Amino acid sequence: MVRGRISRLSVRDVRFPTSLGGHGSDAMHTDPDYSAAYVVLETDVEDGLKGYGITFTLGKGTEVVACAVNALAHHVLNKDLGDIVGDFRGFYRQLTSDGQLRWIGPEKGVVHLATAAVLNAVWDLWAKQEGKPLWKLLVDMDPRMLLSCIDFRYITDVLTEEEAYGILQKGQIGKKERERQMLMHGYPAYTTSCAWLGYSDDTLKQLCTEALQDGWTRFKVKVGADLQDDIRRCRLIRNMIGPEKTLMMDANQRWDVPEAIEWMSKLAEFKPLWIEEPTSPDDILGHATISKALVPLGIGVATGEQCHNRVIFKQLLQAKALQFLQIDSCRLGSVNENLSVLLMAKKFEIPVCPHAGGVGLCELVQHLIIFDFISVSASLKNRMCEYVDHLHEHFRYPVTIKKASYMPPKDAGYSTEMKEESVKKHQYPDGEVWKKLLAAQNN
Repeated sequence: MVRGRISRLSVRDVRFPTSLGGHGSDAMHTDPDYSAAYVVLETDVEDGLKGYGITFTLGKGTEVVACAVNALAHHVLNKDLGDIVGDFRGFYRQLTSDGQLRWIGPEKGVVHLATAAVLNAVWDLWAKQEGKPLWKLLVDMDPRMLLSCIDFRYITDVLTEEEAYGILQKGQIGKKERERQMLMHGYPAYTTSCAWLGYSDDTLKQLCTEALQDGWTRFKVKVGADLQDDIRRCRLIRNMIGPEKTLMMDANQRWDVPEAIEWMSKLAEFKPLWIEEPTSPDDILGHATISKALVPLGIGVATGEQCHNRVIFKQLLQAKALQFLQIDSCRLGSVNENLSVLLMAKKFEIPVCPHAGGVGLCELVQHLIIFDFISVSASLKNRMCEYVDHLHEHFRYPVTIKKASYMPPKDAGYSTEMKEESVKKHQYPDGEVWKKLLAAQNN
C-alpha cells in the first residue's frame, strides 16, 4: 500500500578522497574524488520509512548538483506518494519539463543528475513501502503499470508504448525460471578494480592475481593516455589472465574518431571484446564510424555511462553505433528513463552491460540489470555488469558478489541508503575527513 505525503526533502554533498590512492583514475579523469549528491525524502506516515537517492559525481561540482536538487524540491514537497506513482509519467515529465529549469537542460547535465537523485529516492521509498527490493517490485509489476512510469516522448519513432507492451508480454514466458536462476547463480559481473590508469604495474599485478584467485574471468583495463604505455599494460594484463579470459578496454572519451581507429588497431593483438567510450559521448556518428571500422578486428564499441538521455541512446541504436549498451543508474532520469532504454535495447537486440562503480552505482544498477534479464532480455549472451570494489562499506545494504556474480538484493528498497556515520564523516566541507584534509592542504 503506497501512502504518505512527502513532508521533507534534504540533500547533502558527500565526498570520498579516492584521488589519494589513484582509485577511479582514467585517461580523462586523472584525480577523481568519488562523490554523491545524497537526497533523503521523509513522509508524514508514522512507519519511519525514508527514501534515499543518489547521483554520482567526481568531487567538485557536487555542490552544484545539490543546488539543482533544491531547485526541484518544490515539485516533490507536499505531494502524495500514491499520486506520484499513480501518474509516474506525469510526475517524471513535471520534473524534466519545469518551464524555467529545463532551459539549463533539457534532460541533460546538472539538472538531469539532480532529477535522477530525486527520482531514485522516490523509487527507494516506493519499494520500501511495498516491502520489496526494487528489482522485485519491477519484476512483479503489471506491464501496463510499468509502462505508465515511462515517458515515451521523443522515442516513439523507434519504440511505441504498444511495442513495449509486446516486449514485456513476451518476457512473461519463462520469467519464474529466470528469477530462480538469478536467486541461485546471480548476474555475471566483470571487474575494473585491477587496472586504473594511475596504478603502478606492481599494484596491477597484485590486484590481478587476487582477482583471478577470487574467480574473476572478465577484466577491464583503462587506456588512452599513451599508446606505448597502453601496449605495455595490456600485454602485462593479457599475459596474467591468459588467452581464454575476457578483456575489455576503456578510453573514457579520450580520442578523436580517426585516432580511436588507429589506436585500437595497435591494441587489437590483445583481443579486447570492446573499446568503451572511444570518443565524445555526444558523437553518435563518430561512434558509428569507429564501430564500422573495428568490425574486421573483431572489436565492439561500448558506450552509455555519459549518455545524456533516452534520445541519445535511441540515435546510437539507430546508427548502429554500439555493440554493447551501458546504462547508468544515476546519469539517466532514474529507473523511469532506464526502463525505456532497456526496452529499446531489446528491440534492437543489443546487449546491455551496465556501467557501475563510483559511489553506490553497483548497489543501484544491479536491480535494473536483474530486472532486465528476468522480464526483458531473457538472455545472458554477451552480457555482464561492471563491478568496482570501492566504498561498499559505506552502504547499509552493500552488494553481494559470489563467484564473480551479483546476487539479487533481498532487502526492501533500491539499496541506496548510506550509513549515517559515513555521511557525517565525509560530508563536504564540514565532515571530519575533509576538515583534516583541508587543514593539511592549507598548512
